[in-house]
Amino acid sequence: MAISGSSLEARYLNSCRKHEVEPNSAVLSWFTQAKVQSSQNEKCSLTVSLDQLKDADILPLKDVLISKDSSHIHAVDLLLEFHSDLATERVMDLIKGINAKLRVVDLQGLSLGKEFLRDLCQGSLACQVFNLRSVHIKKLDMVGSFLRLHTLNLDFCTSLGSLRRDCFSCMPNLLYLSICETRISNLLTTTGALSRLPCLLELRFQSCLCCKETGSCLGLEVQQKLLTEVQENDETLVSEGKKASRNASITLKNFVTHHPSPICFEKHYREYIISSLPGLEVLDNFPVGMTERELAKMTSAKYYEYLPYKRRHKESVVSVLNKREMGTNGVHFQKPFKPKQLYPHRNGQNFFLRSLCAAKLGSSSWPRLHPLSNFNHTCKAENKKLRPRQFEYHPSNPSLIVFGTLDGEVVVTNHENGKVVGYIPCIGALSSVLGLCWLNKSPSKLVAGSDNGSMKLFDINNMSPEVADSCCSSTGATFEDFEQLTSLHVNSTDDRLLASGYSKGVALYDVGSGRRLQLFSNLHREPINVAKFAYHSPYMFATSSFDHDVKMWDLRQNLRKPCHTASSSRGNVMACFSPDDHYLLVSAVDNEVKQLLAADGRLHTKFEIASTGNPHNYTRSYYMNGRDYIISGSCDEDVVRICCAQTGKRLRDVYLEDELGNSIFVQSLRGDPFRHFNMSILATATRPSSKSEIIKVNLLASSDYAEEHSYGQCLQHSCCLGG
Repeated sequence: MAISGSSLEARYLNSCRKHEVEPNSAVLSWFTQAKVQSSQNEKCSLTVSLDQLKDADILPLKDVLISKDSSHIHAVDLLLEFHSDLATERVMDLIKGINAKLRVVDLQGLSLGKEFLRDLCQGSLACQVFNLRSVHIKKLDMVGSFLRLHTLNLDFCTSLGSLRRDCFSCMPNLLYLSICETRISNLLTTTGALSRLPCLLELRFQSCLCCKETGSCLGLEVQQKLLTEVQENDETLVSEGKKASRNASITLKNFVTHHPSPICFEKHYREYIISSLPGLEVLDNFPVGMTERELAKMTSAKYYEYLPYKRRHKESVVSVLNKREMGTNGVHFQKPFKPKQLYPHRNGQNFFLRSLCAAKLGSSSWPRLHPLSNFNHTCKAENKKLRPRQFEYHPSNPSLIVFGTLDGEVVVTNHENGKVVGYIPCIGALSSVLGLCWLNKSPSKLVAGSDNGSMKLFDINNMSPEVADSCCSSTGATFEDFEQLTSLHVNSTDDRLLASGYSKGVALYDVGSGRRLQLFSNLHREPINVAKFAYHSPYMFATSSFDHDVKMWDLRQNLRKPCHTASSSRGNVMACFSPDDHYLLVSAVDNEVKQLLAADGRLHTKFEIASTGNPHNYTRSYYMNGRDYIISGSCDEDVVRICCAQTGKRLRDVYLEDELGNSIFVQSLRGDPFRHFNMSILATATRPSSKSEIIKVNLLASSDYAEEHSYGQCLQHSCCLGG
């Protein structure tokens, strides 16, 4: 049935008189076009251009579109082509009024307020196409209902830095997604969010210049078709897939993309996305063929670890606990035992602890992050913010951490309940605390050193948790100063201390008296950043320097010559031993990280972490879970990377943001020596006035509050099982 002659126009004119508004000629023309469509027995649709509307036009237009006379209008496209001065509340009022008829909502470039954007994303939209191109949005928080949505465009949303875990759960029928030129960079968590889109066929993080949509480039389709025909007719292929992969690689290499998001620069980005999204048909306007998919699976398996400890299948925590109670380990899920496997022990607590960790880690890509250092101390009626600069876990008490501040304070805190155990106002002329080390045989004692060269021994049993009125003295030795100190370390027997700094040598001290025993000069050609004793030998220590060398030394020998030397291509920031002293982990500037054999300095594992090109991107790496995994972060990046220490495969990335969604950067980090897949990160913003804070990360606990608490009991149980 056609719309009667001028029923829509008449209703619109009546509504304008009712609201005392001048009729809009553009609106009248839209209704005329709709009438023409209806007279030709076409499905009637209406295109509403926000550019041509004023605030006063909204109410009359909405009145018509929700009236019975508009029942023959099957679809409304809401477009913003150039610019609109409409108030966002007016736009929202129109959207809510005509929601049931919406087909396309195109708000690209519209200056959306926070409340409008929140209401839009958390409400219910019946549209099929949603275009938020060039909109200022920091987080995609779409938790409403978008059941009909099949196309979403977020190109040039340059403030968008991450995708939350459930941001796509409300759009189960989404087929096409474009996210070009955003700040999204986390490959692993982004893929985790995208994996919740069961129907996704086409995806873009960068685009072909000639393509406006997500589909395969027409020019490439022709090329791919010819390639397929040649392969099907070629019966002389000796090795299946090799020729196809070679030709596909050439095609992909010659394919020029534009407007990339940072995620595109991650190594093996395309392969990881393809292997993680098996239903994807087009990525970045380039079609995904069967041959490329198989190659992507192999590449992804080579460089990324699906689950910890080589687990290949996800299991629930309850299932693992049941197997433990029944005395079975589920070996049938894995390949038969081989003596040379990486983790061969299939019985005992270690096997089940690792299984529990794999089950927990596999349940979420978004770990629980908790700021530790939000302490305020009242000193003479003034609030004083503590600004951490360095920290260390206690060697035997799982609940204690000590941190030193930029103002020279030393604070011992119970990081489980947040209470301060001991506080020293300053250790030397308000200079930054750069060196901290607990004693091993006397674990209530620690040595702290500041950048002005002062070093003191403290006993936490004699430290007050309250702020003193003046700087207190140490309760043990006061060491002779070491100028421009950057690090200190005590040996395994607590009788010797090494200090290094902006010099080419190190100093050796007697811990009991504080007396300097010897100064070893010119061990390197450039300043030594870190000097570390081995965990078990009181004589062996390693030094890392900006001269690109890491050297091993033995105090029982003449230090004119190192035991061995290993070199990096850039200046070394630090080195540390594995807990069993079997390996030496070396971190050089800008993500050059490798693991050496401590016995002779030979390369064991090289970690493929992309460089930023910044010569001041200082990288620090430490062990986690004993010697099983390494964690690595850099001062110019907002990410901590977790890699298998034996294979170098990437397991997870942890990205850091403050409460406002701004990136914060890794100053230092440590793996928790008592809890598997737990760590703490000292993070700070680039602005000098911004606070630094210690952030606890639990990879086995979800960032989602409900999920975290549902797994809480199992997590506690899993820690107990580890002994």
